[in-house]
Amino acid sequence: MTGTKKLYVKTYGCQMNVYDSERMAEALGAQGYEQVESPEGADMILLNTCHIREKAAEKVYSELGRFKPLREANPDLKIGVAGCVAQAEGEEIMRRQPMVDLVVGPQTYHRLPSMMEALGRGEKALDTEFPEEDKFAHLPKARLPKRGPTAFLTVQEGCDKFCSFCVVPYTRGAEVSRPADRLLREARELVERGVREITLLGQNVNAYHGAGPDGGEWGLARLIREMAQIDGLDRIRFTTSHPNDMEDDLIAAHGDCDKLMPYLHLPVQAGSDKVLKAMNRKHTAEQYIRLIERIRAVRPDLHLSGDFIVGFPGETEEDFQATLDLVETVGYGTAYSFKYSARPGTPAAERAMVDAAEADDRLQRLQALITKQQRATQDAMVGRTVSVLFEKPGRMPGQMVGKSEYLHAVHVDGPEGLAGQIARVEIVESRPNSLSGRLLG
Repeated sequence: MTGTKKLYVKTYGCQMNVYDSERMAEALGAQGYEQVESPEGADMILLNTCHIREKAAEKVYSELGRFKPLREANPDLKIGVAGCVAQAEGEEIMRRQPMVDLVVGPQTYHRLPSMMEALGRGEKALDTEFPEEDKFAHLPKARLPKRGPTAFLTVQEGCDKFCSFCVVPYTRGAEVSRPADRLLREARELVERGVREITLLGQNVNAYHGAGPDGGEWGLARLIREMAQIDGLDRIRFTTSHPNDMEDDLIAAHGDCDKLMPYLHLPVQAGSDKVLKAMNRKHTAEQYIRLIERIRAVRPDLHLSGDFIVGFPGETEEDFQATLDLVETVGYGTAYSFKYSARPGTPAAERAMVDAAEADDRLQRLQALITKQQRATQDAMVGRTVSVLFEKPGRMPGQMVGKSEYLHAVHVDGPEGLAGQIARVEIVESRPNSLSGRLLG
């Protein structure tokens, strides 16, 4: 991007928002904007928001308030809100924060160029529709620079599962899969720009069923196998998945597709069947455990990650113990856990909450178990040789950092020329959140 106007983008939440922010920056790049790292001196500020965390909207309003001095110093500064909070709040954002000029939902940011024209006429712009057209096909093409060795690629959006705690179906809409030929073309373009690892994204990525160039419908496994044929693309990952959509061919791909990395994020949310039913998850704890056994049968070294919610309405101590039992049985390399907080408009929001102190206690106990498992997994890596894709310099002079095939952060002493390279590394030390190693010849 070689524009004369400065664009500052702040991204909240998931990897899909990171991907969306990149696409919005490219769309605005075609309008003459160049992305900068600080809001000070920017001609436009764009907040790409997430509605998953507690009090997400209030945090956005608070952030907008911090920009008031910048607007006072520069009356021509444009301020926009994008993403899921924009979708949920709509006109309310402009009512509560009149200095906001633009509000755009996650399905309509391809319309940014026309919205910018409205701003140029002194008008405000709001678009939170769920259009039928493929936004990715309508994004204007900017001149794209070289980039780092890893990238995200959204292949599927929206969700039809309607878990009772989740706002995604309301802010992102129904499940939609992008055509396979467009995804393969975008993957090739990323490789041409220097990318060696692509993470395929979706709110429910393994529900992907896109139109194939052969006229048939492709599942995620077929898409992965075709992407694996791209020269220069060395690694493929995908996130986030639902247990009910882990089909046989996708399980098989973990065993026979060398470019598919041995890391899987597969949230279960709880270990109690009663709680799972209340969450509308449509699977049992036993079904989840049997699924993990099938996947590990084809990829024994799989690094498994998950998500858990504790203190869900109606959860008893016995229900929580079932979650601890599941975690013990499965053994996670990484897991993320959260205390339930109500999302307005979701079915669970109408139910009686678990005592806050009890939910806090359960969260602490679960996190202690998860931390123990994570530490054991990392300690077991010491002495092993892994393949590391180096991304950037580390915090210490002469240090480089990258990711192993298991998505562990790995530090080594080495030259900056390692960036973008894949090298064999012997792990020599396990740290709380990373591994240290030495380069092998």
